[in-house]
Amino acid sequence: MSIENPESSQHCHVALRVGFAGAGKPVFETLPARAVGPGVHELTGSPGMVEGCAAGDLLAVGDDGSFRIERRGPNLCVQAFGRPPFDAESLELLTSAFVPLGGLVEAPADRRFIVVTVPAAAGFPEVEAVMETWAADLDVLVEWGFSNVFGPDGEPLNWWEASGA
Repeated sequence: MSIENPESSQHCHVALRVGFAGAGKPVFETLPARAVGPGVHELTGSPGMVEGCAAGDLLAVGDDGSFRIERRGPNLCVQAFGRPPFDAESLELLTSAFVPLGGLVEAPADRRFIVVTVPAAAGFPEVEAVMETWAADLDVLVEWGFSNVFGPDGEPLNWWEASGA
């Protein structure tokens, strides 16, 4: 499911299904992408709610918003949720902390979640250290995790080993 951008037929947005709300109504997250073929998109941004993918991944997207990974990109996706929402200072601190790792930190205007796209080559211990140090210094309840590292049963996907990360 994609929404074409009139400026370029390759740049678009793709609606991926997050899950289902009450009465079985599907919930979608719209992400920036690049169309590479019929129903095939390369994500140009990492999701804040959808699990299993990151910027740089090539996805086959169904009309219902379901997707299948055709090729993994080089990035980890880290999703963080705060209660209450994060403030501007906490977002700035995390952004600065990820600069040495080549990470990109993004959040919606209300900062109810934060998403980090960081090269897998930065290393899991380094990414975990940044996230743990940052979360420990905040006055909000923080839950964070890798969204494209584990499968539905909690087993590591190990895609980063094949990519040489």
